[in-house]
Amino acid sequence: MVYTLTVNPALDYTMNLCENLKSGKTNRSLNESYTFGGKGLNVSYILNELDTDNTALGFYGGFAGEEIINLISKAGIKNDFIRLNNGTSRINVKLKGDEETEINGSGPEVDGNAISKLFQKIDTLKDGDALILSGSISKGMSAQFYAEILEKCKNKSILTVVDATGKLLTNTLSYNPFLIKPNRDEIEELFGKDISIDEGAHRLIEMGALNVLVSLGKDGAKLYTQNGKKFTLKAPDGNAVNTVGAGDSMVAGFVAEYLKTSDISSSFIYGVASGSATAFSYSLAKKEEIIKLADILKEDIHFE
Repeated sequence: MVYTLTVNPALDYTMNLCENLKSGKTNRSLNESYTFGGKGLNVSYILNELDTDNTALGFYGGFAGEEIINLISKAGIKNDFIRLNNGTSRINVKLKGDEETEINGSGPEVDGNAISKLFQKIDTLKDGDALILSGSISKGMSAQFYAEILEKCKNKSILTVVDATGKLLTNTLSYNPFLIKPNRDEIEELFGKDISIDEGAHRLIEMGALNVLVSLGKDGAKLYTQNGKKFTLKAPDGNAVNTVGAGDSMVAGFVAEYLKTSDISSSFIYGVASGSATAFSYSLAKKEEIIKLADILKEDIHFE
């Protein structure tokens, strides 16, 4: 079984404005929509598209949390979320005119009792399971949180993936996560703007990561492995209309293919195909488009 973790999920509320946003004035919308948000939930959605059984873990609270659970259940995402006694899951407001303005909520604090319940769930993971830790944590939580989870997994054969930033990521590297997925900006935040992608990825491997998947947006992606291999792929041709969830889709595509084939190069292809398919869609990608792009990318992969 694959498990994803979304510590701080959101209810994303989008308003398409009649005109551009006018600060200090009454603005009216043409229409509104809402959906679930959160990196781990995006990963779960794409895993489902690629026929990979998974369960989403996380925390939720209040009326917004109830709607998140309702929406992910309707989307077919199995979940074992923990309800918080206090607070309400965050609501992110997206205002779309000629430009997009976002106001992201901070979310509730997660109490010690809820964290203990999550750790109990982590303790039930078995050899052969996979665990994907994605995104930021809630306010008041320690930057050691993901490392504490990996500590619980260290004596089992569990494939672990970490998609996080800063110390939340680097604190996990001594546990040798199977895959991490920084982007160019996140590597520069860790090591400074003068560092190259190659140098940054090699440092992360020296610190303990087994595979480093670097997303480069419209420039494609690079994959670095612990045995010194480097793979590169250019992004396929297409009209990018959406960046939300593209990186999460890349993680999901990589993991889904690796669990099926144990082939690192094929996993890289499916990762890039999944991320690109979401970027070319107005929502998270569909299986047919992922497979179509993967077939194209098979002709373009380069490795050293």
